[in-house]
Amino acid sequence: MFTPAIHPQRAPWSHWRLVENFGHSIRVPAQVFQPATVEQLADLFARARRENVAIALRGSGRSYGDAAMRQGHWVLDLRRMNRILAWDPKTGEITVEPGVTIEQLWRYVLPDGWWPAVVPGTMRPTMGGCVAMNVHGKNNWHAGTFGEHVTRLRVLTPAGDEYELTPDDPRFHTFVGGLGVLGVATSITLRLKRVASGNLDVHAWAVPDLAHMLADLDTYKDRYEYIVGWVDSTAMGWARGRGQIHAANHVPEGEELYPERTLSPDYQVLPDVFFGFVPKAWMWRFMRPFMTNWGVRLVNSAKYWASRWLSHHKTYRQALVAFNFLLDYIPNWERAYRGRGLIQYQIFVPRDEALRVFNEVLRYTQQRGMPSYLAVVKRHRADAFLLSHGVDGYSLALDFPVWPGKERDLVAMLHELDRLVLDAGGRFYFAKDATLTPDTAAAFLGEQALRTFFELKATWDPEDRLQTDLYRRVFAPLRSRLAA
Repeated sequence: MFTPAIHPQRAPWSHWRLVENFGHSIRVPAQVFQPATVEQLADLFARARRENVAIALRGSGRSYGDAAMRQGHWVLDLRRMNRILAWDPKTGEITVEPGVTIEQLWRYVLPDGWWPAVVPGTMRPTMGGCVAMNVHGKNNWHAGTFGEHVTRLRVLTPAGDEYELTPDDPRFHTFVGGLGVLGVATSITLRLKRVASGNLDVHAWAVPDLAHMLADLDTYKDRYEYIVGWVDSTAMGWARGRGQIHAANHVPEGEELYPERTLSPDYQVLPDVFFGFVPKAWMWRFMRPFMTNWGVRLVNSAKYWASRWLSHHKTYRQALVAFNFLLDYIPNWERAYRGRGLIQYQIFVPRDEALRVFNEVLRYTQQRGMPSYLAVVKRHRADAFLLSHGVDGYSLALDFPVWPGKERDLVAMLHELDRLVLDAGGRFYFAKDATLTPDTAAAFLGEQALRTFFELKATWDPEDRLQTDLYRRVFAPLRSRLAA
């Protein structure tokens, strides 16, 4: 069933500006173009070849690192390529352009009783970004990554060629999660999840330490479709790794009193105010005074004890949007970080090594006086994508403030932790990365995966036109090394 959409044919315009990452810790000048059609995109690729400039693809710019920027060169902002191309509410299959956001997607399909099978912690990313970084969500153990629900891709390469990829094509598993440097997915077809309600049944409980946190995530992973743990990253000693787990299941058919109402976008919209009158847009300013080591320790302690005394083993119903997109609950929350913004460090460690590694990571960051200000744990499974971050184990995501004068100390600490993760057979996630070295990437990806990636890169982008700062920092040195 095809749904037509009117889209004006506007010529792409450009301007020089500073391009930022989500955490506001990296800013680079770039010439930004905003193509609206595949034809305009192809013209820009041809022009880039003539003018010998590099191109970075960008969606909503939600990467915590340098994955969607290229200093001093071109950035193609694809958000104007935002049409819903086809939708079949009987099968739950939808085809979209790369600039369609998760928010635009769920608003379109939820009234018909469908929901994206995999979403990250924010609804702002674009479909193109989700494919390029192969995002995951709180249901990774059950549903896998975003790419596992993509059924077809139409790809335009920098050389001007077009390809259609399906999961049966080996190139599909290289392109998905391929960092956006192989080509542009000009159309993306997804298989969505059928839902009978716009609510989830949620169960929340406190855990006293990291051992209980990981054990519960493992024990209950098959009982709940979604499961995630918040960790008090400042707690020490016997309490290290304490926190709260939230687990949820979709409401079964027939158990929602007014299902049509809950499937309405109006029901799902996050409120604009706290306590009925405090604008959420102000909240990051109220958070800012607490964004110090002692302030975060105070807030984390209060949050933990509140979860233990007030909401231990609490069950309730919560809207899909409120549960899945907690990062959108407070607009611009990342601006609460003082100094030079934040970076995130996310590690993926096999099940049998996770407790030891995560304990050591938390202990070491505390010992160095640079604790994480936000820590989240999830249960994961391995996948078949070439540049995968997936393991049969756990991830630990840590947000670190970037204080002026301490940038080198922070990077040095994270490089020391990299060795700990590698020794345990762990992996890293490029959508969150701002500090990985080529040697670290080579160690967890392996030579064969890198050769396969660079072979497709050479075929589809022989002039190496698509380059992000992430690619230049991590992959370009490895390509030169393998070619030597």
